[in-house]
Amino acid sequence: MRLYQNTQKTITFLLRTVFRARVTGLENFPERGPVIVASNHLAFLDSVIISALMPRRVAFLAKSEYVNTPGIRGKIMKKLFEVIDIIPVNRSDRSESMKALARALEVLEEDRVFGIYPEGTRSLDGRLYRGKIGVAWLAHMTGAPVIPIGLIGTNRLQKQGSMMVYPRRFTVRVGKPLYFPRTGEKMSGKMRRETTDKIMDEIAQLSGQARENVYNVSPSASRDGGKV
Repeated sequence: MRLYQNTQKTITFLLRTVFRARVTGLENFPERGPVIVASNHLAFLDSVIISALMPRRVAFLAKSEYVNTPGIRGKIMKKLFEVIDIIPVNRSDRSESMKALARALEVLEEDRVFGIYPEGTRSLDGRLYRGKIGVAWLAHMTGAPVIPIGLIGTNRLQKQGSMMVYPRRFTVRVGKPLYFPRTGEKMSGKMRRETTDKIMDEIAQLSGQARENVYNVSPSASRDGGKV
């Protein structure tokens, strides 16, 4: 915990001074109890940024490829993930994806904060894509409030595929909590879709992004012809 706190303070200081991060709406963040953070996703650093700038520790899921990279880069990423509470998952394996949601459920049942990107992967063209219904499943299973977040300009901090970080200014907008009924497993597909769309509408309002009514495809899937 102390290592996390020290790391968070250091990263927060850098983000607010060197990067001149603008953060609005922190008063909307619940002080206690389970919380689901739902954000748009523009850059690899988004999870680090949200973890550092939110008033409570946020657990995230991320591709296991980041920690499985050979050499020093993989070791650095593994240590960073451990410190800021990012859980690696193999997203190409459907059973692993289901296990990931189960782990997210555990985080929320412990009255902690879980962060999720409903789009499923980064938007390389800056548009906001259709949300996947995992966020709604978590909301209805737990009754935890959903805090929508709009990230603006984080895609300018790094070039695609580069480890170099540029001190560009960016904005984080924290929206008001959204509440949905706790139904447990008794939720329909229509309910999950409507809840997800409501969350995406709020994210769009905060981020100001143009919308796409299709699911995004990860960069790796694009290189493989769209296969997942």
